[in-house]
Amino acid sequence: MKLRLVLLLGAALLAGCESLGSLTSSTNAAGTYPKGGAIVPATNIALTPTYTVSLEKLLYWGGVGAIAYYVVDPLAPNWQIREAKFADNHYMLSLKMKRYYAGGAGEARVVFNRRAKELANAGGFSDFKILEYSEGLESNAIGSQRTSEGVIVLTGLAGTPQGKPAGG
Repeated sequence: MKLRLVLLLGAALLAGCESLGSLTSSTNAAGTYPKGGAIVPATNIALTPTYTVSLEKLLYWGGVGAIAYYVVDPLAPNWQIREAKFADNHYMLSLKMKRYYAGGAGEARVVFNRRAKELANAGGFSDFKILEYSEGLESNAIGSQRTSEGVIVLTGLAGTPQGKPAGG
């Protein structure tokens, strides 16, 4: 999706480069470009019978919107999860929230618990226990990022009473 948007914006910008002319021309090599007219023509687009917008403003605000969408990317997941498996069904989960977001700042514990439950179900366990859990902020020059980290142990084999091993 991002790639399509960037390619579309690049194609629109390159379409205007046709009027730049030859840059290797010996006459007027240090002149004003484009030589044959503006890259963006002075055209108005009639959105309704009484409201028009200049093509220049439309391209400008479209570019600003595309850059904002690329940076914020509202369709990307809010949290990146890394996990490490240790012995005896212990897992360490590290969560990092995307730097620029529109909501979801208070959902670290919910995401942590959801992933722990997924690991338990995938491993044939009925539950998990949180041994350690912490939340914080990592500060950088371009802004802070919410983080969460914890260690869980998977408990209770599924299909056995109170999680006791079968035959025991």
